[in-house]
Amino acid sequence: MKLLFIHQNFPGQFKHLAPALARQGHEVVAMTMQQVPVRQWQGVQLVPYGVTRGTTPGVHPWVSDFETKVIRGEACFRAALQLKAQGFTPDVIIAHPGWGESLFLKDVWPQAKLGLYCEFYYHPQGADVGFDPEFPATDPGEVCRIRLKNLNNLMHFEVADAGISPTHWQASTFPPRFRDKITVVHDGIDTCTLVPNPQVRLTVNGELTLTRSDEVITFVNRNLEPYRGYHVFMRALPAILRRRPKARVFLVGGNDVSYGARPDPARYGGRRTWREIFFEEVRPQLPDADWARVHFLGNIPYPQFVALLQLSSVHVYLTYPFVLSWSLLEAMSVGCAIVAGMNKGTPSAPGRSRQKIGGRARQRLLKAWLPCPALPTSHLLRACECLPTANPLAQTRSRLQ
Repeated sequence: MKLLFIHQNFPGQFKHLAPALARQGHEVVAMTMQQVPVRQWQGVQLVPYGVTRGTTPGVHPWVSDFETKVIRGEACFRAALQLKAQGFTPDVIIAHPGWGESLFLKDVWPQAKLGLYCEFYYHPQGADVGFDPEFPATDPGEVCRIRLKNLNNLMHFEVADAGISPTHWQASTFPPRFRDKITVVHDGIDTCTLVPNPQVRLTVNGELTLTRSDEVITFVNRNLEPYRGYHVFMRALPAILRRRPKARVFLVGGNDVSYGARPDPARYGGRRTWREIFFEEVRPQLPDADWARVHFLGNIPYPQFVALLQLSSVHVYLTYPFVLSWSLLEAMSVGCAIVAGMNKGTPSAPGRSRQKIGGRARQRLLKAWLPCPALPTSHLLRACECLPTANPLAQTRSRLQ
């Protein structure tokens, strides 16, 4: 079978699926907007392409998002025409439609089956929008912009044959008329790599060496921003560090924005990143000795990230009701004790049963739930007071029995 994957940052969510299909003997091709240095990756043929124009200056803000998707969709359409002219005709197209690339592919290959990765359908209330009272919408027209943001989803629904979604809740955000076509299948994590390692050692910044005997609190985002609870975690640090005088805190993530809005410099004294804003808010509350136990690692190589999770005594996961982060499942797989905010976007009480992950690794969780929507700091403090001083896996097993 000939399979075509579409993802602007391939492999993305298809990191495991695409190579697995190639290993089964299928002809697998992936179109990506990355300018990749190679044309093959784990048996997958890579076809890079790019856009030829940007968005229109002064375009109406409610439709600027859709214009961006149309521009990307046109670029993918024209690259697909070239691929077709070279003789490639896929039997199945598997696309992440979130950036618009796959909008017009059925016009190139009308006989191909189109499957969508259904990550999220936007809602003006009841999900991420309006969840955090600290950042209310300032424009009544925001509800209109959110509705129009689903134009891309709706146009894909007209031509798609099926969909997959990583969680039941994310699937439930989609309209009923398309929901019946969605199968819930998570994109997966590597549970052979993500395993407990009692012998793990990690040297940070070339001078600090950590082992399982250290108290380690981890917090991981792609970027440090409110959508993933960065502000809540930072504000909890002064009390956590007072109560845990031996604990070290490691924050992994970049300084950009992945999901929410960028901060308004006029509101925040010229500061342009959420990392900087909450860093400067919390730093004066901490003596130098405590602040020396807080480590911002930025974006780190994956092997170092895995080792950090294997060291973690408590992993903190806070999020708006939005797409589930891989990092939560990765932390679960290595056996971290988990402190998580409970809302629709977080899996339902995974610490209450010995449920399998990926068919192999067992969950070993210590889950201290945080109520929504405010994600109050006080509950995070109480949870971190339970930071284990002995083997956290043994303590977690006793809680699950």
